[in-house]
Amino acid sequence: MNEWAPIAKEYDPLKAGSIDGTDEDPHDRAVWRGMSARYIPNEGVSGDPHLTLFVARLNLQTTEDKLKEVFSRYGDIRKIRLVRDLVTGFSKGYAFIEYKEERALVKAHRDANKLIIDQREVFVDFELERTLKGWIPRRLGGGFGGKKESGQLRFGGRDRPFRKPINLPAMKSDFYREGSAERRERAWSREGARDWKIRNRDRERSREQRWPERGRGESERDRERAGREDRGGGREGRDRERKRHSREGSRKQRDGEGP
Repeated sequence: MNEWAPIAKEYDPLKAGSIDGTDEDPHDRAVWRGMSARYIPNEGVSGDPHLTLFVARLNLQTTEDKLKEVFSRYGDIRKIRLVRDLVTGFSKGYAFIEYKEERALVKAHRDANKLIIDQREVFVDFELERTLKGWIPRRLGGGFGGKKESGQLRFGGRDRPFRKPINLPAMKSDFYREGSAERRERAWSREGARDWKIRNRDRERSREQRWPERGRGESERDRERAGREDRGGGREGRDRERKRHSREGSRKQRDGEGP
């Protein structure tokens, strides 16, 4: 934990494939490829790697002149190399910019990241191929890029740093240490239901002792009310009696029995 850092100090494909740099098993085939790869940095590239800036996610229409116009505001540029396809000559969307002074490099690294160039937000970082020990490019299963759709996510770089590992404290109880979360949840549910029943029973007993009439409960009072209504003591019973007398009076008048 003391050696953990959000940015990788040495490249390891297994750690780069982990969101917090603590995984011990590869989670995809690309990690296996990166672990078995033996990559040697490109020695044919000239220039000082410690003064070189890596610029990615460029618009495919962006040219060297446009890059020089934008990045020369941070300092004097020694060389710009826009990577192009060897067959078609089209841009691959990334470039390397070498400055003459280190302060210009640091300023561009700080201010040019997420800059909009030709309607595209660019990504800026130091060159890693010749400066980060153990570096392996993405095409061999390494790198710090990748997309969720492809399943190849890499962490430890500026764009996607490692997340701080979560250290959970050890449980003191053997029950919590050895039991599963599902068993603990069931136990908590049983304890909660039992406590609720006990509290409800004590509340009913206390109510009966304070107010005997009220303590009889809602069900007993409902039965008494229903009995009174059946005997004609309630409103509905009285209405039924009035309607019955009215019907009998009408029948007697119709039959000539009434006054």
